[in-house]
Amino acid sequence: MRSFFQYAAAIAFCASTFANASALPNLRHSERAASLAGYNIVNLRIEGTNTIYEAPIFSGPRNVTTPSGGTHLCDGTNDAANPTPGNTCTDALDAASKLLRFPFDGTYDAEFQDFFITSIGGTTETATEFWGLLLNYQFTPVGGCQQEVKPGDHVLWAFNAFNAAYFLKAEPEVVAILPGKSAVVTVTDGTTGVPVAGAEFAGQLTNAQGQVTVTGKKPGVNVYKATRSDSIRSNAVVVTII
Repeated sequence: MRSFFQYAAAIAFCASTFANASALPNLRHSERAASLAGYNIVNLRIEGTNTIYEAPIFSGPRNVTTPSGGTHLCDGTNDAANPTPGNTCTDALDAASKLLRFPFDGTYDAEFQDFFITSIGGTTETATEFWGLLLNYQFTPVGGCQQEVKPGDHVLWAFNAFNAAYFLKAEPEVVAILPGKSAVVTVTDGTTGVPVAGAEFAGQLTNAQGQVTVTGKKPGVNVYKATRSDSIRSNAVVVTII
């Protein structure tokens, strides 16, 4: 049920941010707009040894501070990656860490003007396992402070990403059924769209088409994720038995 609380917290944060911005009597509309330039809402998921965060997040250009890297501007113009400032993958991570109060760390590369993330929420890199960054299920070609994001984008920080066979994606994300009725959930590799067999979901293994059938029992709400030992766990699927 943790994702419900994360989602509610993120929506409340977004609402309060917009409310506070609109309630600044001493600033003209143009000044308020300028203060939020480059900000937007993206879907952020952080998969470490557990799911650290999964919810929308409102973020934008900012100074980011890590224990190992210090404080540096993170606004998409790093290393001249983009002509104008904007929201980035690392900005989203930083905003989420402040919202849920989990730590993250990373060294800073002055040549690329970007952080190399080494630890998030207590999951820390090893000699063979590292944090990876994907945007809409594709590895980003640049670092997190260089990669700008658009509203509604899916940002995924994944631990041991470079050794993962698949980045699991489960659909639909919301299922509502009556007791005794069934619905099909499909698990694919988010990067390629290929169905993934042998992934565990709600106590079952997906078939060759990547599918499992979920049957409603007693009324209630359950949250499931697809997992496979060699892959990054999926997004959450909310199953409501009406």
